[in-house]
Amino acid sequence: MATNRDYYEILGVTKSSSADEIKKAYRKMAMKYHPDKNPDDAEAEEKFKEAAEAYSVLSDSQKKAQYDRFGHAGVRGQGGFGGQGGFSGFSSTDDIFSAFGDVFGDIFGGGGRSRGRNQGPRVHRGEDLQVKLKLTLEEIATGVNKKITVKNMKNCQTCTGTGGTGVQTCQSCNGSGEVRQVSRSIFGQFVNIGACSTCQGEGKVIKQKCSTCYGEGRTRGETSINVKMPAGVSTGSYLTIRSEGNVGLRGGPSGDILVVVEEIEHDIFTRYGDDIKMEKYISFADAALGGEIRVPTLGGTAKLQISSGTQTNKILRMRGKGIPSLNSGKSGDQLVEIIVETPTKLSGREKELLEELRVLRQGKEEKHSKHKNDNGFFGKLKEELGL
Repeated sequence: MATNRDYYEILGVTKSSSADEIKKAYRKMAMKYHPDKNPDDAEAEEKFKEAAEAYSVLSDSQKKAQYDRFGHAGVRGQGGFGGQGGFSGFSSTDDIFSAFGDVFGDIFGGGGRSRGRNQGPRVHRGEDLQVKLKLTLEEIATGVNKKITVKNMKNCQTCTGTGGTGVQTCQSCNGSGEVRQVSRSIFGQFVNIGACSTCQGEGKVIKQKCSTCYGEGRTRGETSINVKMPAGVSTGSYLTIRSEGNVGLRGGPSGDILVVVEEIEHDIFTRYGDDIKMEKYISFADAALGGEIRVPTLGGTAKLQISSGTQTNKILRMRGKGIPSLNSGKSGDQLVEIIVETPTKLSGREKELLEELRVLRQGKEEKHSKHKNDNGFFGKLKEELGL
C-alpha cells in the first residue's frame, strides 16, 4: 500500500512540527485505527497502514528532508528517489508492528499487538548500513551506474546461519518466545507480555554454539552491489537498497543499505539548486566589440554570444545547461558571469593603440559633456536670449 495523500495531512501535523509532535500524532492515529480495536474493519486497517506509511517517512530525518523537497517522488524509486524499487509502504499490519514496536509498546504496554495476543518467537533483523557515494557534477547531470563494495555480516558458512548444533525448544517459554505476567489493580486485571530472557525471544536455545561465529550465526564479509543513481541528486540524497545490509542473528532477515550521495566540489562550477554558475574572463576588446566565445558546460564546450559593450559582472544565462530536476526531469540553467580582464603587461604597439583609443574617447566624452550642458538650463537661456 502506498498513499498519494500528503503525509502531514494524514497525521494532522505541519512541516514545522517537532519529532515528538509527529510521534504523538501517530500514536493518536494508531490507537484510533488499531486492528484490535477495529476487528474486520477494512477501512480502519487501511487508515492504520496509511498513518504508518506517513510516520515511517516523517519520523526519519533523511526521508523527511527528501519528502519536503521532492514530495512523494522523493521517497519512491523509479519515477522519483528514496529507495531502489520504490517505497511501497507496508504490506501487512505485522510489518508495522515490527517497524514501530517502540511506539506501540508505549501505547499497549510492550509489544506491537494488544495484551494477551501471542506474537510468536522473535526474529532478529539485521542492522541497516550506510555508505557514502561521491559523485561529480557531470555524473549528477546525467545519472550514473556505480559498483560499490560494502563490508557486512553474512550467514556463517560453518553452521549455515543456525548458530550451532543441538537447537532445542526453550523450556522457559515453551517455544513461544514470550512470557506473560499477570497483575491486578483497582482497574482490573492486566496481562503484560515480554520477550523471554532465556532465549531472548527466539523460542529456542543452542546447546553447542558454533566455534566460528560463537552462536551468532553470522560472520563478517563483503558484498559488491551495482547502484543506479538517477540524474539530479544532491548531497544528502540517498538510495535504499533492500535486504543487502547485515544479515540478522541466527538466520534473521537482512537489513538495508542506504547509499548517501556526497557531491564533489567542482573546479569550475558552483551549484545553486538545479542551476550552475561559473565565471568567464574575457578581454577588453571582446567586451567592447562583442562576438562569439566558447565556454565549458557539463556536457562539453558550447558557444555563447557576447553583446558589444558588455560590462564586467554581467550574468548571461544558458538555458537547459544546468542539472536535471530530480522531480520533473526539466534541466536548470547555466549562469555565466562575465569578468572583463584588465591586462597587466602591454607591448609597445598595444600601448600605442590604447593611447590612441584614449584620445578618441576623450574627444567623444568632451563633446557629449558639452552637448549635455547645452541641453540644460543655461543652454535654453542662451537660446531664449539669442546668444
